[in-house]
Amino acid sequence: MEATAVSVGKAVLDGVLGYAKSAIADEVAWQLGVQCDQAFIRDELQMMQAFLMAAHEERDGHRVIITWVKQVRDVAYDVEDCLQYFAVRLGKPSWWRIPCTLLDRRHVAKQMKELRAKVEDVSQRNMRYRLIKGSDTKTATSTRQYSIAGATMFGMEEAWRLQDKAKLDLSQLINMEGMDLKVIAVWGTSGVLGQTAVIKRVYNDMKTTKRFGCYAWIRIMHPFSPSEFLQCIMRQFYVEYLEEAGKTQEKTTLGAQVLKKMGMIKQNALVAEFNKHVNEKSYLIVLNDLSNIEEWDWIKTYFPNNKKGSRIIVSTGQAEIASLCTEQDCVVYELKQSFVDQDIFAFCDEVSQSRTNLTRPGSNSNEARIDTDNSVVANDEITGNQSVGANDEVVRRGLTCGGTIAGALEESQLIGRKKEKSEIISLIISSQDDRQHRVISVWGMGGIGKTMLVKEVYQSQELIDCMFDKRACVTVTRPFILEEFLKSLVMQLKTDSFVSKQGTESSNKKDNIDFWRGTRKAIESMRIEELKKELSRLLEGKRCLIVLDDLSSTVEWDLIIQSFPTLEDMSRIIVTTREENIAKHCSNNQENIMLKVLEDNDALDLFTKKVFKGAPDLDKHPELIKEAKLILKKCNGLPLAIVTIGGFLAKQPKTPMEWRKLNEHISAELEINSELEMIKNVLIQSYDGLPYHLKHCFLYLSIFSEDYNISRRRLVHRWTAEGYSSEVRGKPMEVIADSYFMELIDRSMILPSQQSVSSRKGIDSCKVHDLMREISISKSVEENLVFRLEAGCSLETQGIVRHLTINSNWEGDKGEFESTVNLSRIRSLTVYGKWRKFFISEKMSLLRVLDLENTIGLSDRHLERIGRLLLLKYLSLRGCKGIFRLPDSLGNLKQLQTLDIAYTRIIKLPKTIIKLRKLQYIRAGRLGISDSYKELVEDLPKLAQAKLCLLALRSMGCCVLCRTSQHRKKLMRADQDPDRRDICAYCCYSMLPILTRRLNPCGVVVPRGFSKLRALHTLGVVDIAGGMTILKDIRGFTRLRKLAVTGVNKKNCQEFCSALADLSSMESLSLHSEGKPGLHGCLDGVSSPPENLQGLKLVGNLVELPGWIGRLQNLVKLKLHNTWLTDMDATIQIIGKLPNLAILGLWTKSFHDELRLPHLTFHPEAFLSLMVLELDYVDNEVRLVEFEEGAMPKLELLLLKEESHWIRGLSSLPSLKEVQLQGHEESFVDAMQAQLSTHPKKPVLKRL
Repeated sequence: MEATAVSVGKAVLDGVLGYAKSAIADEVAWQLGVQCDQAFIRDELQMMQAFLMAAHEERDGHRVIITWVKQVRDVAYDVEDCLQYFAVRLGKPSWWRIPCTLLDRRHVAKQMKELRAKVEDVSQRNMRYRLIKGSDTKTATSTRQYSIAGATMFGMEEAWRLQDKAKLDLSQLINMEGMDLKVIAVWGTSGVLGQTAVIKRVYNDMKTTKRFGCYAWIRIMHPFSPSEFLQCIMRQFYVEYLEEAGKTQEKTTLGAQVLKKMGMIKQNALVAEFNKHVNEKSYLIVLNDLSNIEEWDWIKTYFPNNKKGSRIIVSTGQAEIASLCTEQDCVVYELKQSFVDQDIFAFCDEVSQSRTNLTRPGSNSNEARIDTDNSVVANDEITGNQSVGANDEVVRRGLTCGGTIAGALEESQLIGRKKEKSEIISLIISSQDDRQHRVISVWGMGGIGKTMLVKEVYQSQELIDCMFDKRACVTVTRPFILEEFLKSLVMQLKTDSFVSKQGTESSNKKDNIDFWRGTRKAIESMRIEELKKELSRLLEGKRCLIVLDDLSSTVEWDLIIQSFPTLEDMSRIIVTTREENIAKHCSNNQENIMLKVLEDNDALDLFTKKVFKGAPDLDKHPELIKEAKLILKKCNGLPLAIVTIGGFLAKQPKTPMEWRKLNEHISAELEINSELEMIKNVLIQSYDGLPYHLKHCFLYLSIFSEDYNISRRRLVHRWTAEGYSSEVRGKPMEVIADSYFMELIDRSMILPSQQSVSSRKGIDSCKVHDLMREISISKSVEENLVFRLEAGCSLETQGIVRHLTINSNWEGDKGEFESTVNLSRIRSLTVYGKWRKFFISEKMSLLRVLDLENTIGLSDRHLERIGRLLLLKYLSLRGCKGIFRLPDSLGNLKQLQTLDIAYTRIIKLPKTIIKLRKLQYIRAGRLGISDSYKELVEDLPKLAQAKLCLLALRSMGCCVLCRTSQHRKKLMRADQDPDRRDICAYCCYSMLPILTRRLNPCGVVVPRGFSKLRALHTLGVVDIAGGMTILKDIRGFTRLRKLAVTGVNKKNCQEFCSALADLSSMESLSLHSEGKPGLHGCLDGVSSPPENLQGLKLVGNLVELPGWIGRLQNLVKLKLHNTWLTDMDATIQIIGKLPNLAILGLWTKSFHDELRLPHLTFHPEAFLSLMVLELDYVDNEVRLVEFEEGAMPKLELLLLKEESHWIRGLSSLPSLKEVQLQGHEESFVDAMQAQLSTHPKKPVLKRL
């Protein structure tokens, strides 16, 4: 929580300081006469920013710090609101507003004084309470983490080297034969939180079966208090006694009874009661979070060996403490888990193999012994002089990953991963192009099963047969310490040499003990340079297989690989990581494997096997199918979630009600259910690893609804408007925000949408995994960042909310709306579903983002007050079909940067838009025209185009539309029944202008003076058919990077081509023209196209491809639609030679070949960079699309729309990963599946 608070506060401060330092803020301060106050506040905020960075580095979860950080954040918000709001209010007032302005100035000056006092007070609190301690604390923290890392990394691997091992349950250790008191110490590689769920599950099972006479679960407090420790145990003993005896009094809770009894009993009597319990009954005690051996030496004296089979479980985050809690020689076991990328070990006293049944039939024991001095030897070395490693193959199968890989995992855990396993193994054993060692990267989000898969590969028979000379697998712990990493790696490699030697020479117990003691002592004393030399000696001339698990930065990789000597050509390194950029940094694309979530069938298979054990057939339980699908929807193919929830449900009643309760309260269950907390712990590690600026961006995603397909465009522009990014050395802030989007993708925090196939950037939308979204919502609620107004939500907000989201299922009224949230502090408003007129309030004076995309029922009259939102930077009405015009008051929004009115009915921008000098992004127009409109235009007699006829048509049209509700709803394509005002708006602002002025509804007409909007970088779709003025305006937009126009014709084409040559920054161009001649001959005048053009879309009758397109060396994406190109082969040859073309869309009637060729052939040595191909009725005559051998060597995705063409030659596409079908019959699907089954990479077939 502290890290979240710091990241949010830091992000807010960045935005405030960016504005406070600006020339605009200085000008406002000078006008108001508050320069001193403004300068003081700016300097103090800079110091607060530095303090927050120190707090983030210390990662100290002190509650006082959290409170102080939130106070800093709130003050920063207030400062920014004050400066920006009054900058807008006081900017160049007219002479008649001077009296009001003077009053405003006095009010501002007073408020600035109050803000200065607030800032001073918050700043002094840091000094008063010494919240951020500085470098000394940081050093101490690092030292503490260093010691923990050393304890966990070094000294464990030698315990897991000499035998083939099988995992076992903690319950098996507890139930081992023998009446003596047994101590079981549990340690995991990811800390105490990871192992708590495992212990708690077994603890609850033991209580249910009443295996012991009394139970207690104690979290060790620091400093340790013997009296509190004893009271905690006795409270639980009393609860157990009262529950079993049924002595709960009426009208009194069990807790109250225990509290009363504890208050009445004296210390001596309490001790006597405790002694009676632990001497007369068997007991199970769990000691959680033991942090030092001194505590254990004191605690163990409390518990006698009563010879009743009692057990003590000690949970600790340090391996060395775990090994010291058991008596003398101890045995180490790896515990079974549920698909967790972590390893958990149990240390316990030696148990005679004849007295227990701890291993699977037919497997060797998975024991290793730690001697009294913490040296480690194999169990069978202790019991006799039998030769270790007599069977070398068995020995090598026991080699471990960071001292943690044990045995082959159950087959069920590899469901849906066989393809990836085969791919990794083939990369390892392949000898092609082995001029140097090969690095294979496996990456994906937390809980996806990377470690599990790599373990399975590491233990596979194919690699054992390969007989690598050296093998090692190290988990990279946090914080990363190169010296400790090298010690762990060298220890494993030296152990490997010892194991290999033991394969031919016998030895006894003394030899093994001497080896472990001597090796460990020698390595402990080595420094980094000595370790590097030893590593070089061990690997020189050897073929090695090395696994680096959980790499978290490129810096770690660079340090590690620089420490390695030159490896043999056949050597292999496998890296697992959560981040794509790290995977790419370590290996090339061909050896970079992304683990995706499981397919639906695999997810269901895995789930049913975990829930029903030996009867994995859900059809036998039809009443559970609906709830099972809802659970799997939440899991969204994440193996960690599927197995953990499945394991939990396996022990619950198999009833719809039980499963429904879990579905309805999944968020709460993740928080409070100890058996499910592992899911949250693993996922939250990914969040905790984010830099502060990405944490804020990630929390912002909680604004969007569940399963919502989030547009990259929408998200980037919203982040920019919120101030989450700023310009860096000339790099635009929206480019910086776009890099944040890709970084979240790379870190697997958000997932690319399956619909993202047409963007020149590769990914144009994303989704948030349901469970990651729960993390986002939980954290944003903690910070009062986002409030979701939805059915069943709490109507009491804690503190000031900055972002409001109204869900489609909310049914409240105006009173409830205004009483729930302080509207005067809202910075963004997002509405889903139905619009209500009170959603926009005059109180929202600080609103920066108004996002009404696809809102139902929104009409022109609802926007009348929008001109009062003076700080608005982002306005989206995209997809609102009831919007026909923008109000003139739009000109008041001087801060507006983004205006998105695409897919509305607006065909003309208001004249006042030229006042918006900060406007950077305008998207308008529609791609399609309603069928009703087309029919009306086609049937309209030429005579009706005369003015007199049009006047009559106007009167008659309005009359008819007003009287026939069904027809008007169909013609307007409205979401609900329109009223008379909507009809008038439709006629006056849409249909009649289109008919009288022959305007193109695909674009918008811009007013005169549009050239004043010099900040524009994105503009479209603009209708340029009306004259030359707009073309002169476009020529002056030198910053323009994206342009979409319609109305290109013979009259304006020369001027347009000339203007295009001046737009040197152009990256994306879309041209549209209706009917004939369309674009034919209109684009030949382009003499020098923009050199950096990356995206090109042509819609309209083109006939012949312009020659300059073949010179677009940087073109990444090309779309053709209704172009009617007559020479199909020539066109394919031209675009096939474009060196960087990665995405090609051949849509409806792209071709109309003169030769009527029945097939489209892609030849060899063409489209060498193409990765995505989309086909949709490219020509009425084409019935077959064929790929020849050598064509499109990098094609990964093929998208086929409708029943357009038969496909042949898919096996000739070596990189094909996926084929998507939209609207095809079963016969076609079967034929495609048959082709893909013969493909060596077995591409996936999906139906959209």
